[in-house]
Amino acid sequence: MLLEAQDLVMSFGGFRAVAGASLAVDTGDIIGLIGPNGAGKSTFFNCLSGDLVPTAGRVLFDGKDVTRRSPEAHAALGIGRTFQVPATFEDMTVVENVMVGAFLRHPHRADAEAVARRIVEATGMGAQAEMRARGLGTPGRKRLEIARVMASAPRLMLLDEALAGLTPAEVQRAMTLVRDIHGSGVTLIIVEHIMEVILTLARRVLVFNQGRVIASGAPDDVVNDPAVVEAYLGRGHGRGKAAPP
Repeated sequence: MLLEAQDLVMSFGGFRAVAGASLAVDTGDIIGLIGPNGAGKSTFFNCLSGDLVPTAGRVLFDGKDVTRRSPEAHAALGIGRTFQVPATFEDMTVVENVMVGAFLRHPHRADAEAVARRIVEATGMGAQAEMRARGLGTPGRKRLEIARVMASAPRLMLLDEALAGLTPAEVQRAMTLVRDIHGSGVTLIIVEHIMEVILTLARRVLVFNQGRVIASGAPDDVVNDPAVVEAYLGRGHGRGKAAPP
């Protein structure tokens, strides 16, 4: 078992954003997390990444309890994540941005730059390598953040709506990149509202509603679960349509 979340609870005052959610992830998995806004999936996701310390429950990574460890400690262990709104160093080039991730494993500048340039090429940004991040559009920024995480050599990558805001053609290109990342040996957990992405990429899906996991299973089984249709997808939902915002 690579990652295990055991009965996580996350309370903010009297409000329980996550109410006893669990997840088990094996090496090589691609797990999708879906649910309406406010369902608790992003809070759960932040507990997995170390950005939040849960009120109760445990998170184990490779058998180690990481529940209360910092995001930096998570990264050092091999857990990388992207954010819904990409955070880039605007006045640094694409290569320099990716070097920030590479420095986690390669403290010497020459080594970090070599890794960064290899990752930039592998993620399809070679032509933009010397461009400053402020010149990138939304697709480029999202790809840059993924590249920066990849440069940290993660074993597990948490993608937080990494394909949101892209055109259909850009989504297809981004899904190819995600498949390539998985093919390189990285385990993935994906939070995404675009159902085409979840149905195409995920091998298993967890559906959140009101802080709880209300369904878990293969994508096609989950989207046809009456409880999921009622709570999230809406009656008449079909494969490939975007989920409600």
